[in-house]
Amino acid sequence: MKQPLAYIHPEAKIAPNVVIEPFVTIDKNVVIGEGTRVGSNATILEGTRIGKNCNIFPGAVIGAIPQDLKFAGEDTVVEIGNNTTIREFATINRGTKAKGKTVIGDNCLLMAYVHVAHDCLIGNNVILVNSVQVAGEVLIDDWAIVGGLSAIHQFVHIGAHVMVGGGSLVSKDVPPFVKAGRERLAYVGVNSIGLRRRGFTNEQIRDIQDCYRVLFQSDMNNSDALLRIEAELPASKERDEIILFVKNSQRGIIKGYSAGGEE
Repeated sequence: MKQPLAYIHPEAKIAPNVVIEPFVTIDKNVVIGEGTRVGSNATILEGTRIGKNCNIFPGAVIGAIPQDLKFAGEDTVVEIGNNTTIREFATINRGTKAKGKTVIGDNCLLMAYVHVAHDCLIGNNVILVNSVQVAGEVLIDDWAIVGGLSAIHQFVHIGAHVMVGGGSLVSKDVPPFVKAGRERLAYVGVNSIGLRRRGFTNEQIRDIQDCYRVLFQSDMNNSDALLRIEAELPASKERDEIILFVKNSQRGIIKGYSAGGEE
């Protein structure tokens, strides 16, 4: 819908049924899919790709250049999937040469004042609650929920189906299917309620709990715990996902609650 009080660059590619409210700015080299709504005073900058049926609330800024002194003006993008909601004053920076893009998946909710920095890769069905601050090159897998006012360190990986408590300082990787909380951030249990809501069976949840009993509550180091999990626990998609996550962790994972926090 053409809005005379908005600025839309003539080279922007806007689907015919996109709703653009007054005082929006849309730069060149922007693509917005059908059914999306852009609220008043939102700013959509060069290199932004927004999918179908998204809802961009007033004051959001998408596609600003990275807050990274190494950025040298290279052509990079922000990609936002379908059915995603970006609430008031959220900011999403585009990528650098490190990955070339910042990605927000489908069906995500980024609440007010969330910041997502350059080169982050955020999966589908992710919720970032009010004022979550995500540093550069963070990876957040599908169905993760990060509580409000949390700060996520650069390069951290948060696994699928994780629940991170509000006000957390996330400086280590958080493996899949768990709840993380306390200060320092630590494992506080399996996210069993979230898993049941998403169709996991009681048997699957018990298998996940068995893995984390070995990993976090056996007083073994991670390498020995993984060997024991592989040797003694039945193979499953969830077991193998946990093993692979821990083996591939670059920053190290959070510690179990019995250890009182991170390394």
